[in-house]
Amino acid sequence: MTRITVVFYSTYGTNHAIADAAAEAARAAGAEVRLLRIPETAPAEVVAGQDGWKAEADRAAAIPVVTPEDLKWAHGIFLASPTRYGGMASQTRAWLDTLGGLWMKGALAGKAITVAATAQNANGGAEGAILQTYVSAMHFGMIPVAPGYTDPVKFEDGGCPYGYAGRGGNPDEVARRSLAHQARRLVAIAAKLGA
Repeated sequence: MTRITVVFYSTYGTNHAIADAAAEAARAAGAEVRLLRIPETAPAEVVAGQDGWKAEADRAAAIPVVTPEDLKWAHGIFLASPTRYGGMASQTRAWLDTLGGLWMKGALAGKAITVAATAQNANGGAEGAILQTYVSAMHFGMIPVAPGYTDPVKFEDGGCPYGYAGRGGNPDEVARRSLAHQARRLVAIAAKLGA
């Protein structure tokens, strides 16, 4: 059975919802799935000072934090992160920066990865965040699995060929179809790679 780790960082809940949708679609495609979160790095008093941020932190607390073993276990990884100034959120970057041990051992080489990102605005840098994440993944020897234009939904969801690039808020019906397509594609490619 193809094993998929769906990992996310979410400030206000959008990328948590994206990860939920991706995990659901990957399971429906026959994969064994682990849904995990990237740890918060912002000071607790900062998180507690914003109602939306605190609500998401409380909601996500029941989801286990991703470990290097969860990445080694997987054949493919679905990563969802918010955008910050045209790149991935600092929490996502900090987490990636802890994976040097896996990089040194080549433990992620040959594994498939697909990425989704969100921004406040339609042109808020989500594509840049996705591409930046793929660049980092390639340093690990991972194989990016972009959706491209392999399904008509990509002409409905805003058209980013690199991965789902959305706006804040819960994914709508089009977004959910786009995420499902991206997750199914990841499962199919990861199964072929078998890393």
